[in-house]
Amino acid sequence: MRLPDTAHTSVPWRIHAVAPDFRLEDVWALPTPGGPADLDRLVAQMAGGAGRFSGPSRWLFALRWRLGELFGWDGPGSGVGTRVESLRHRLPADLRDGPRGPDPRAVPLTSVYLTGAEWAAELANRTVHTVMHIGWVPDGTGGHRGQMAVLVKPNGLFGRAYMAVIRPFRRLVVDPALVRMIGRGWRAGSP
Repeated sequence: MRLPDTAHTSVPWRIHAVAPDFRLEDVWALPTPGGPADLDRLVAQMAGGAGRFSGPSRWLFALRWRLGELFGWDGPGSGVGTRVESLRHRLPADLRDGPRGPDPRAVPLTSVYLTGAEWAAELANRTVHTVMHIGWVPDGTGGHRGQMAVLVKPNGLFGRAYMAVIRPFRRLVVDPALVRMIGRGWRAGSP
């Protein structure tokens, strides 16, 4: 379920200080009911790459990777450490010296930091520098669950136009499919 922006902005996450120049794109509640210390399980599941997109989501990803190949959006020199500096360079000492967390296997994200309540991973290409932020929050019923926020910093006018074009596909097809896939993995108990 998509949440209001305040579900992310009202929580004192560390990412606010690390990426203040990024725009909040979306916030999603993850169907991952658990206890107060289950963030590590969710991070392991997401980094493990279990699950596959199907139907329209799979087709949209294939189209995106094909367009990226044709137009060089994802080529050498377009990513973290080349086109943009990693957010790890912005981290305060306690986060920089703490656990980074695993890099996801199924998507080209690089882990930035991991705490007991949040995990951030980043990706950059010629269109955008983005952060996937996973928080572990009380669910209002005495338990906890994951919450995913997508933060973006578009690369110029083209990046802003690209984000505007893909927004309806992300919100209506891709992100709901991702949330369902995360929920299926959680219920199956897979890390």
